[in-house]
Amino acid sequence: MPATASTSKPESTSKSQRTYDWLSQRILTRDFNPGYRLVLSSIAAELGVSTVPVREAIRRLEAEGLVEFERNVGARVAMVNQEEYVETMQTLGVLEGAATVLSLPHITEDDVAAAQGINDQMRAVLSDFDPSVFTVLNERFHRALFARCPNAHLSMLVDRGWGRMAGLRTSTFSFVPDRAPRSVDEHDEILTLIRDQADPADIEMRIRHHKWRTVEAFRDQDG
Repeated sequence: MPATASTSKPESTSKSQRTYDWLSQRILTRDFNPGYRLVLSSIAAELGVSTVPVREAIRRLEAEGLVEFERNVGARVAMVNQEEYVETMQTLGVLEGAATVLSLPHITEDDVAAAQGINDQMRAVLSDFDPSVFTVLNERFHRALFARCPNAHLSMLVDRGWGRMAGLRTSTFSFVPDRAPRSVDEHDEILTLIRDQADPADIEMRIRHHKWRTVEAFRDQDG
């Protein structure tokens, strides 16, 4: 009996993880669009599991903000709050541009090289695009540029902006996957300006509009 009990837990965990991976992938790639109803029995039948791991996976996705429960409807893919997304991105563009400019006197060649390395990784994953991975790398890239901001209050506000974005959706680029290649090119342009010690005002505006172009892409897709 003990041997049976010890093997059932990993099997259950594996099924739950597999179900979670399957669901999250379809949500992030928008195979399951915002508002799509998640029927436990249908998902269980599709994956050949019971409803228990499906329920566990959906709870995890709810905690991450990818799934929500609606009364008399049940679980569905979380709706995108369009207004909140747009406002957060616009604000983050302003704050991040300022934080990066204040970081400029303290940014080292190694910092720039690290940011370039991250952007090279982003370009490499474009051929087998995973919006979740791309979004993680995108945040790392931007953080590498404003990490040395001496203004603690401004840094805190930028952190809050990124945190709010994560709360809206794990992957920004699941909204606008076609934006990804141009975003990588714009990163290179920002790094060139930093290396060339361009006017800080130009760098700040380039970063601000880099964010705002993603907002424009989102609006174009939604509209």
